Amino acid sequence: MKIYHNPRCSKSRKGLQYMEDKGYKFEIFKYLDEGINETELTALIAKSGKKPFDFVRQHEQLYKDIYKGQILSDEEWIKVLVKNPRLLHRPIVVNGDKAVLANPPENIEGIL
Repeated sequence: MKIYHNPRCSKSRKGLQYMEDKGYKFEIFKYLDEGINETELTALIAKSGKKPFDFVRQHEQLYKDIYKGQILSDEEWIKVLVKNPRLLHRPIVVNGDKAVLANPPENIEGIL
């Protein structure tokens, strides 16, 4: 498994702690430090069965200032998230061909 993690985010830390407490084996990917490209993000979102907009943090000031009310295609939202990774919901957990927004952390159970 792999967790897309932001150490400064309390929800992301809770997801990481949940995985550690359960004894799951996983790797940590700090996407804000390492970046994420369009191909990787597109594949990750496809594994979740959700739309790119479902991964947008709509309460972020950047979203409110620039993107709120805009009608963008899935591909355009992917580009927005790659350009502005802080808008990406977290944590995201991937297990093989499945992915989930792990907020609440118990959502991880659905991809095991």
